[in-house]
Amino acid sequence: MNEFMGAPQWKNVYDLSKHQIDMLEEAENKMEVMNVNGAESILMELLEGDKECIPVLNILGHLNGRYLSNFEAAIEYYDAVLSLEPDNAWARDERRRYRRYVTYE
Repeated sequence: MNEFMGAPQWKNVYDLSKHQIDMLEEAENKMEVMNVNGAESILMELLEGDKECIPVLNILGHLNGRYLSNFEAAIEYYDAVLSLEPDNAWARDERRRYRRYVTYE
């Protein structure tokens, strides 16, 4: 019997390495326990290794918007995702959400 039968299955569409996946999981775990600085450090280290890693950019957008209320930075990360992947509905919706809080002159 497959031990993962009940677990949700997802495809590694971004061809992430095991190290990247493990680090992303660690960053998300840190966010859940409100260790925002620790999560941000991990994500920035991952971004240094791959400036166009869409999962890292998305999570940085989420971290900045939800946890840090830095809506401008969140929008910039989602803009980066959309420049690489224009059809990314998650990034488009999240960017729209945070744009409501930012006034442009």
